[in-house]
Amino acid sequence: MKPFELSTAFSRQLGRWLIACLSAVMLFLSGIQPVAALTETSVPTPLSSLSSESFVAAAVQRVGDAVVRIDTERTITRNVPDLLYDDPMFRGLFGPDTFQRVPQQERLSGQGSGFIVDSNGYILTNAHVVDQAERVTVTLKDGRHFNGTVEGADDLTDLAVVKIDAAQEDLPVADLGDSDTISVGDWAIAVGNPLGLDNTVTLGIVSTLKRSSATVGIPDKRLDFIQTDAAINPGNSGGPLLNSQGEVIGINTAIRADAMGIGFAIPINKAKSIQGQLARGEHIAHPYLGIQIADLTPEMAKRNNDDPNANMVIPEVNGVLVIRVLADTPAANAGLRRGDVITQIDDQPFNTANQLQSYVDQAKIGQRLRLSLRRGDQTQSVTIKAAELNLDA
Repeated sequence: MKPFELSTAFSRQLGRWLIACLSAVMLFLSGIQPVAALTETSVPTPLSSLSSESFVAAAVQRVGDAVVRIDTERTITRNVPDLLYDDPMFRGLFGPDTFQRVPQQERLSGQGSGFIVDSNGYILTNAHVVDQAERVTVTLKDGRHFNGTVEGADDLTDLAVVKIDAAQEDLPVADLGDSDTISVGDWAIAVGNPLGLDNTVTLGIVSTLKRSSATVGIPDKRLDFIQTDAAINPGNSGGPLLNSQGEVIGINTAIRADAMGIGFAIPINKAKSIQGQLARGEHIAHPYLGIQIADLTPEMAKRNNDDPNANMVIPEVNGVLVIRVLADTPAANAGLRRGDVITQIDDQPFNTANQLQSYVDQAKIGQRLRLSLRRGDQTQSVTIKAAELNLDA
């Protein structure tokens, strides 16, 4: 290599070194450490100092002590078959009255969940959990046992209030949330005692809101359920459904045994609206009109009308189709007929049967409702006085 080339290479290397030194000096004077220094002095936060508690654990911890197990007992009487009595040979030899059928009593036990909503010992649960119960035992998470009294129950909403006498003992109380503020996709945490396994927690999301009991296949209830994919099994009934903050947004119900991968919960706001009445032992009155109804669209009506075997012609409009009018009911007395299409109540339009049913549920006993309906090609107005539904009739 020539001397000139050595000098040129050396000068280039020297220039790079000077530039690096100058940059380091400028960074130091400006208060900024070089990258290498930052790497050496930066110490990551130890994992042990981070909280390992999940939001699920925090939510359950907030309400878990208030979740209780409810054990029930009741006596049933049944006629046990007598093999000698049912044998034709012995009945022929000794006569039909020789062997008498003796009724035998049997004790049946059941189990469910609930949660304390008041420091005085009031507990919310499902009505079917304590149905016909002669003895109710409430067990807290800490192992304390109390005798419970069913203060009130309502079959149509499947809600009940049980009272325990805890004297001067402190009772944990669940925080109630607002079920009107939840959305599809929110976290849902089910707590209870499924299948006899105490203090069980399952996690899912809110799958659907306002799932009507008729759609679910429970026509004897009047509810709009919260649907969730959190596992809800027998024994979970009456336990709380929580949001991610640990507030109760629903009451779990395992009333449909064939539900696989989905569960249903009664919105807590529904329970709030009648909780006081149930605690006082008051009867919950439910208004009704006396009709069976279904959704109707113009397309559905046209398909029916185009069918030569259709037994009636339906107005091709949006509304709620009357498919049956029960005898001796407000609807029958007002002159409603099968095939009528209700389009409005009190000037409020309705497109679905669920909307109409919800509106009637909010009415007062004796309230007059003004219905607008289509009958054939005529528009008519009918006034119906809401009556109280009698489940024992």
